[in-house]
Amino acid sequence: MKKLQTKKPAKDQREKFVLMGLIDLYLKIGKPIGSNTLRENGFESLSSATIRNYFSKLEEGGYLRQQHSSGGRIPTPFAYKLYAESIANSSEPPPTIDEEEIYQSLARESRVVASYLHEAAETISEMAQCAVFLSAPRFDQDFITDARFVSLDHHRCLCALVTDFGLVHTELLYTERKLSSFSLKRIEEFFHAKLTKQPKPSLSSEELRIAERFYQEVMLRRIASYANFSTEDVYRTGFSQLISYPDFGDAVALAGGLALFENTTSLRSLLSECSKSNSLCCWIGEDLATFCPGSSSCSVIAMPYKIHQTVAGAIAILGPNRIPYRRLFNLMQTCSSIISETLTKSLYKFKITFRLPSPQAIDMKTPRTQYLLIEDQRGLSNE
Repeated sequence: MKKLQTKKPAKDQREKFVLMGLIDLYLKIGKPIGSNTLRENGFESLSSATIRNYFSKLEEGGYLRQQHSSGGRIPTPFAYKLYAESIANSSEPPPTIDEEEIYQSLARESRVVASYLHEAAETISEMAQCAVFLSAPRFDQDFITDARFVSLDHHRCLCALVTDFGLVHTELLYTERKLSSFSLKRIEEFFHAKLTKQPKPSLSSEELRIAERFYQEVMLRRIASYANFSTEDVYRTGFSQLISYPDFGDAVALAGGLALFENTTSLRSLLSECSKSNSLCCWIGEDLATFCPGSSSCSVIAMPYKIHQTVAGAIAILGPNRIPYRRLFNLMQTCSSIISETLTKSLYKFKITFRLPSPQAIDMKTPRTQYLLIEDQRGLSNE
């Protein structure tokens, strides 16, 4: 194994030096570290007895703990926080990552910017081996291209709307009776005709009544949702990556991570805080308690990204406390830079604008998307 350090540190720095070395080694092997093990991996200048003495002091300070009395030590979340801060403030060059491979994976100009962000999140999740979530602005010049219906029970059906930028919106609709798959197919054809301004298909009077009601309901909901944009859109993926970590073998620890990952409000708060800071952010252990109690076994690393030099959102990874912070800090900074460059080029190339969330009331003065025809009960239409 490569030596972690050979230079003998100053006396007043040895305790921190031992802690940093132990964390580095623990992140690599994932097993409790004993004094002899640490000494054999870069600490030959210190005796085992001296290292044990430092271990005791660090344990008293809340930086280390023992799983059992005769075993080695493992870092606490408090130690990881100090470790992460040291890395962030260090002048040492970051560990090497394959920037060319990352660039090839993420540098893809595309008009379907929403789909691009989804795919970027998937790519980062694979590279980091962590769950990923990100916030996104609202992209203009988008419009609905297709609709699909699924019957749920006797009085409910689900409408899935697909947009030109690759977004999928779902709406729950209510019916007086269960609709057959044949009727739903004809209603889909009705939607398609309206969206493409083609002649309407032949429907029974009852199917036409339901189709028109569904169309008006769905389109009004989408216009209201589009115009009243008060919170960032949040994309999530990769939670299954966490199952491979021994740290999440405990059901309680995994449940804590799931509780945070499924809490959109908490995720949005973390991403918003990162965007406001305009810098890399890291929350470890109890740092997450204010966002989601019970997530002390988790860590989150977030980095903002920009469009035209304006912070447009943030990308974050969620993993256990024992993650390779050095590599992931560098990975997140690299990915953010490439995504910022790619989105800026895409929006310029395809003449797309974007909006950040605003708490203001609905503003319909300047439509920026395709408002589809909505018919009133008399058959009249309005844009």
